Amino acid sequence: MSLADEARAALERARRRTLALTDCLDDAELTAQHSPLMSPLVWDLAHVGNQEDLWLLRNAGRGPGIRPDIDHLYDAFRHSRADRPALPLLSPAEARAYDAAVREAALALLDEVDTDETDDPLLADAFVFGMIAQHEQQHDETMLATHQLRTGAAVLDAPVPPPAPADAAALPAEVLVPAGPFVMGTSSEPWALDNERPAHQVDLPAFHLDTVPVSNARYQEFIADGGYADPRWWSPDGWAHREQAGLEAPLFWRRDGSRWLRRRFGAVEEVPPDEPVLHVCWYEADAYARWAGRRLPTEAEWEKAARFDPATGASQRYPWGDADPAPDHANLGQRHLRPAPVGSYPKGQSPTGARQLIGDVWEWTSSDFLPYPGFQAFPYKEYSEVFFGPEYKVLRGGAFGVDPVACRGTFRNWDYPVRRQIFCGFRTARDAEPSRRGAA
Repeated sequence: MSLADEARAALERARRRTLALTDCLDDAELTAQHSPLMSPLVWDLAHVGNQEDLWLLRNAGRGPGIRPDIDHLYDAFRHSRADRPALPLLSPAEARAYDAAVREAALALLDEVDTDETDDPLLADAFVFGMIAQHEQQHDETMLATHQLRTGAAVLDAPVPPPAPADAAALPAEVLVPAGPFVMGTSSEPWALDNERPAHQVDLPAFHLDTVPVSNARYQEFIADGGYADPRWWSPDGWAHREQAGLEAPLFWRRDGSRWLRRRFGAVEEVPPDEPVLHVCWYEADAYARWAGRRLPTEAEWEKAARFDPATGASQRYPWGDADPAPDHANLGQRHLRPAPVGSYPKGQSPTGARQLIGDVWEWTSSDFLPYPGFQAFPYKEYSEVFFGPEYKVLRGGAFGVDPVACRGTFRNWDYPVRRQIFCGFRTARDAEPSRRGAA
């Protein structure tokens, strides 16, 4: 399949998901703000069309576009999420009609341009079409998080993931990632975004990494041991946030006698012990790691564990190799509405033996979101450059709500260390030398 064909398929898949996440709700739900952390769903619905209008029809197609007059309403930097309900937004029906008109023109442009023979960096390898498909899928994930935050009855459904494979219980607690250099980032992935570029060599000492993400059962041990009440395990900023926010457990959890319950997309269930813990902020992940005598991995360590093959010395696209993700590799694409049990997806295992590095939960790392050596903003500095700095922590790997087009071994996500509404979890690491309390 050509990259142009892949772009068409990715755009169409993203639009199906956008409509599935919005057609299931009435106009009142779409225009309501379910959390001040999130936009009304109708804003996201029109925003994806506006970005497509701007980048495909106007910047790439050099045409007038369809609705440049509404750019200011859907500029994410002009209006905070909390302020967007007061804007004169398109109605749900108007937003759907706008999206459809933009998409028709965008696909016509894709048919017209030769993405293989062009000097335009936007059009070469269908980059700008892939960028827009990724953008829409990122907003689909945001809308999925809004569905989790809304308090109404469940409207989404999906089959549960299969049980963990038979060998999951016998997996080692951690894997060893050997010392030495590896190639981090990419200069060849056609739709990689600017913050993933360029490829560069990083030399790391040996380290151990959890074989699987930290589970709910393990995290409950931290809670039961008084982890939320003991400032020894928290950074000063983390402890201040824990006290100010009143953190006592992951978001959406509540205690019912001796049980922990959680709300999940409108339904209440007992917290599954064998799933990766979900909806914890960076400060909580950091505190757990300290309690366990370990630490969060750096971003470079995470990527080496996910991509480096010690047998060949090469950096792969994914833990399992260079092939695109398949259903038996990882839990992606909203195929399920929850993480799979820890130890799942043996065919997605990394060369060093770690599992679920791609899919299930975004994994917090210890690293600030910073540019790689030789970084160049493209095609606009607001995608990455304006976010670089210590205010944001890097997450890696993608969650169950991430589409494969917006997830790869080099993909970088970032957020404030206080954020919990995103589908975030973590795993821990330690230096290869003997360390405090051993495996988490």
